[in-house]
Amino acid sequence: MSNHHQREDLTVHREEAVLAGVSTPESPIDDYPEPMSELRGLAQAAGARVVGGVTQKRMKPDVATYIGKGKIEELSRLIDDEQANVVIVDDELHPAQVRNLEKQTHTKVVDRTELILDIFATRAQTEQAKLQVELAQLEYLRPRLKRLWTHLETQGGGIGTRGPGETQLETDRRLIDRRIRELRDRLSIIKKRKEREVQARQVEFRVSLVGYTNAGKSTLMRALTKADVLVADMLFATLDTRTRRWAIPGWGKVLLSDTVGFIRKLPHDLVESFKATLEEAVQADLLLHVVNAADPHAIAQYHAVLDVLEEIGAREKPTVLVLNQIDEIRDRTVLNNLESLHPHAVAISAQTGEGLEQLCAMVVSTLSHRYVEAEVEFHAGNGRLRAYFGAHGQIGQESYDDDNVRLKVRMARHLLDRVQGEVRILSAIQAHPDSAAEHLR
Repeated sequence: MSNHHQREDLTVHREEAVLAGVSTPESPIDDYPEPMSELRGLAQAAGARVVGGVTQKRMKPDVATYIGKGKIEELSRLIDDEQANVVIVDDELHPAQVRNLEKQTHTKVVDRTELILDIFATRAQTEQAKLQVELAQLEYLRPRLKRLWTHLETQGGGIGTRGPGETQLETDRRLIDRRIRELRDRLSIIKKRKEREVQARQVEFRVSLVGYTNAGKSTLMRALTKADVLVADMLFATLDTRTRRWAIPGWGKVLLSDTVGFIRKLPHDLVESFKATLEEAVQADLLLHVVNAADPHAIAQYHAVLDVLEEIGAREKPTVLVLNQIDEIRDRTVLNNLESLHPHAVAISAQTGEGLEQLCAMVVSTLSHRYVEAEVEFHAGNGRLRAYFGAHGQIGQESYDDDNVRLKVRMARHLLDRVQGEVRILSAIQAHPDSAAEHLR
């Protein structure tokens, strides 16, 4: 099966779309400013023109058709009235649900996962991002092969309706399985290389921007580093991690990384595929969790990001909550509610620069907790160790006793730990923030 056919089936580019969603007690559809506003944004990001939608409150989606019979009739009328040619559903559907819904509406059905994968496919620029997207697409596609064949038969118009033989399906499955193995092997190599690259930079502090898609991470990165990075008002503008040096006043230089945006109901296969890209967040010394404070769904988006951080093993990282776009907020109680989510929260506008000084101060304060004031001893002839402490720490006092040199030094705890097998650590206590901040000033 060719990628050409796969992409044709996935895309909703330039199609007239109607949306369908189910609101359950566990997963309510927020009705402000409009039901399924996020799904509308995703559809538009994929190139579709949204012409309407239906929602239904249920205890759980219908096992066979996702929405109930009455809503299917309403959806069918809407499709006819608006001349729509695709239905976009706000959940991941089972293959049988897609088939049944398509049969009853006589219209192509695309679920939320398929839509997100389509957007990622159009945004991927680097080889790594393209491999990750292709792997996630194939993982999604494999159990849905029979449906895809039905689509191709309908488009081709000459094969009939009974479907391909099981032999052909099995051949396709074997081809997909082989390609999945190849992609996993290639991504495993990239992940190991990424891990080595990140570890090679561990002498420098690493700060990673995380947050919901379109929260303003790239705008913030540009504001902090003056780097020429893509800033676009669209979902998933950034798929590849970018790292720049950030000179923090009163501290020194750290490495700042921008990462792919997260989203509610982010497909698990996509998270799994993008683990190499997300390595920067996993290995970071500090996370800046950026939230679009002006978005009415900001609290739900905050928790959606925490869920993904949990999945990649980064939830317990030291974090500063960055409440962005405060220039668009008129009601102070909105900010108060968001600030209560996290003990270390800073309100900023990456666009205007408001609050960036306070953000820098908060980062300095948070990173300072990782510093120690230590007294160490090692052989006086070990010039390499003396140079190491001089390069990575602030030496306060130096004395000699027989063949040994004794230093009092302020430095990052993880850098001291790197040489603990080569020196005697006589004492090590947490540095006072003011003294630690003098490092690299």
